[in-house]
Amino acid sequence: MANDERFRDSIGTINEEGKRAWVFPKKPSGKFYKYRKWVSYGLLLFLIAAPFVKINGNQFLMFNVLERRFNIFGYPFWPQDFHLFVISMITGVIFIALFTVAFGRIFCGWMCPQTIFMEMVFRRIEYWIDGDRGAQMRLDRQPWNAQKIRKRLIKWSIFFLISFLIANVFLAYLIGSDTLIRYIIDGPLQHVSTLISLLIFTGVFYFVFAWFREQVCIIACPYGRLQGVLLDNKSIVVAYDHKRGEGDKGRKKFRKGEDRQALGHGDCIDCFQCVHVCPTGIDIRNGTQLECVNCTACIDECDTIMEKVNLPKGLIRYASEDNIEKKTKFSFTPRMKGYSSVLVVLIGILIGMLFLRNDLEATVLRLPGQMYERKEGNIISNVYTFKLI
Repeated sequence: MANDERFRDSIGTINEEGKRAWVFPKKPSGKFYKYRKWVSYGLLLFLIAAPFVKINGNQFLMFNVLERRFNIFGYPFWPQDFHLFVISMITGVIFIALFTVAFGRIFCGWMCPQTIFMEMVFRRIEYWIDGDRGAQMRLDRQPWNAQKIRKRLIKWSIFFLISFLIANVFLAYLIGSDTLIRYIIDGPLQHVSTLISLLIFTGVFYFVFAWFREQVCIIACPYGRLQGVLLDNKSIVVAYDHKRGEGDKGRKKFRKGEDRQALGHGDCIDCFQCVHVCPTGIDIRNGTQLECVNCTACIDECDTIMEKVNLPKGLIRYASEDNIEKKTKFSFTPRMKGYSSVLVVLIGILIGMLFLRNDLEATVLRLPGQMYERKEGNIISNVYTFKLI
C-alpha cells in the first residue's frame, strides 16, 4: 500500500481549487453488479408496492404523522405505542452497529435507497442518453450545441418525471394510498397545498439525483462517519490486497510475456479501471475510506482486468485487513458477541411487548371541572369521559 497519505486530506470530488470535481463513473458490469441489480429491482418493487398493498383493510406500510396513524406490515399502531417505536429504533441501531462491525458499509452499496435510485435508475438512464464515461466527459466539455442541449433536456426531463413519481410514492406512505388516489382523481386544483408539497419534494429528489448525487453519501449521510468507530481490522469490507498487488517493488504497467513475480512487481497493473468505475471517485488501493460505499463495482472491474491479463482474480475483494495481512479467516469476535447479546435481549423485549400489546385500549377520566353530584335517595354520582382506541 502506498505510503502517501495526502489523499486523506481531501475528498475525491473536490479539486485543488476547492470546486466540485464531477464524477463520471464507467458503466459497471460483472457478477456482483448483476446480483446488485436483482436485489435493487426487488427492493424498488417493494418500495413502490408497499403503500398500495392492503392486509385486513390496513395499508401494508403507512407513516401518517399528521393524523398520528401508523401501519407496519399491516398492523395499526397509534401514538400510545410510542414506547414500541423507541425499542424498535434502539434495536435497529444495535443491529446496524453489529452489521457494520462485521461487514462494513455493505448496506450502502446493496440496500440504501440513495444508492439504488442513483446507480440503478438515474445512472442507467444517463448511460442510455449520454453514453459511457468517455462519452459523458466529452459531452461535458463540448460547447452548448444542438446535440448537447437536446441530450440535456431529455435527461433532465426524465429525471424530473421520475423524481415526481418518487415523490408521489413517498406521499402515499405519508397520507395513505387511498387518499393519494382520491387527490389524483379530484385534480390538483382541489388540493393546492398538497400539490405544492409534492412539487417541493420533487425538487428535492431532483436536486439530489441530478446534481448532489454521491455527495449525499460523502457529506450528508452520517452512516459513513460510523465506520471510523465501528470498523476494525477484522471487519469484512471491499478491500485491495496490497500485499499481492504491490509486491516488493510496487505496481507496474502490464507487459505481455513479462515475469512480474521475478521482477518483484505486484499483480496490480496500474490500469486505474477501479478508480474510473467508482461512483464516488476514490482509489480503493489507498485502503478503506469514508467515501467507499462497498458497491463492489471495483471488484467486478478488477476481476475483468485480471482475467484479461491471465492473473488470479480477487485482487480487490471482500476481505478484512487481518485476512490480507495475516491470512486469517473471518471470526466472531468478542465485540460482535457483545453486540449480539444486547441485540438478542432487545429483540426478546420487543417481541414480548408486541405480544402483550392489546388491540383495544380504554382511557377513563373524570370530566374536567365537574364535582360529584348528590341525587335523591342519598345517591352520589360522578361524570366520566372514556375513550376507546
